[in-house]
Amino acid sequence: MFADSKPHYVLLDALRGVCALCVVYYHIFEGFATSPQEEQFNHGYLAVDFFFILSGFVIGYAYDDRWPQMGLRAFFRRRLIRLHPMVVMGTLIGLATYLIQGAETWDGAHPNPLQIVLAAVMGMLMLPCWPGCRADVRGNGEMFPLDGPQWSLFFEYIGNILYALIIHRLPTRVLRIWTLLLGIGLIAMALSDVSGSYSIGVGWTMEESGLPGGLLRMLFSYSLGMLLARNQRLHHLTLPLPAIIAAAFVLIGCFSVPYIGGQSHPECNAIYDCLCLMVVFPIVLLTGANIKSIGDRMTRVSHILGHLSYPLYMVHYPLMYLFFSYIWEHQLSFSQAWPIALLTYLGSLLLGWLVYRLYDAPVRKWLTNCLVRR
Repeated sequence: MFADSKPHYVLLDALRGVCALCVVYYHIFEGFATSPQEEQFNHGYLAVDFFFILSGFVIGYAYDDRWPQMGLRAFFRRRLIRLHPMVVMGTLIGLATYLIQGAETWDGAHPNPLQIVLAAVMGMLMLPCWPGCRADVRGNGEMFPLDGPQWSLFFEYIGNILYALIIHRLPTRVLRIWTLLLGIGLIAMALSDVSGSYSIGVGWTMEESGLPGGLLRMLFSYSLGMLLARNQRLHHLTLPLPAIIAAAFVLIGCFSVPYIGGQSHPECNAIYDCLCLMVVFPIVLLTGANIKSIGDRMTRVSHILGHLSYPLYMVHYPLMYLFFSYIWEHQLSFSQAWPIALLTYLGSLLLGWLVYRLYDAPVRKWLTNCLVRR
């Protein structure tokens, strides 16, 4: 029915999984950096932008020609079934690790129980916190203090709503102009140093320009993905299977590049971010979409990576909070803490896979049977 009858881009699942693995790696080193310039695996935050492009591409491919037969209710029901179970689970795991950590803010204060409950309820309902509000139980201004990366899901929900109400109605020519204008705005945002580090790494907080910056970041990538899905001339290629390996390494290479420009020319870093987002990532995505023939082994690997990607993304950061708390309390360098870092990384993978097998897949199947296939 509807999108389920269409062929599936299996290798895009592999690329999604690679990005999720890179995000966890990026966050491991986040605990040892004193500034964005010193971050190892410096551009790992760009994996989120690839997620946004990929989401736009898949949504456009799956649903563009299903309107108006499908309707708003069916679309939102499907998207909620796909996304929201892990929003709830990520918040609950975040709540558990927050309590294990001692239920305190970064400066050592202890919020009262009602504040903690409020943070959990807001997280499960996808309602963001603003800096200094009662639900900001970590005291660092995160939109979702119990599961930080949930901010990108908040913007993806907005993208889904805008797609259903407006974007799917846009003719391709108008969508092209819309995407171009958003791209110009994103370049201007990056070069004006809204992030404080000449990057597009904004959106995790509602402080200052975080909300409009994150919205612009999502909207451009999301719209670009939809535009790529509509451009059929880009889907008549047939690339060899090794191209997907090269594409994955290109992504990893982009994320691995150190901060560009230093103190003297930091605007070069902003330009690099924009080039990755606007040139490299679309090529990588289309590479995965244009490989038609793959073997059983590659199909299995792609399915595993695809299944793992979203649960891993949604449950790994609560473990990072515990990791950060421990290494900061004991003032450990990476050379001292690498066994703990490795354990945290592997534990995140294991937790992500267990959550997928025991919770995400069964719950989504049950919800689909109850709400879609009745």
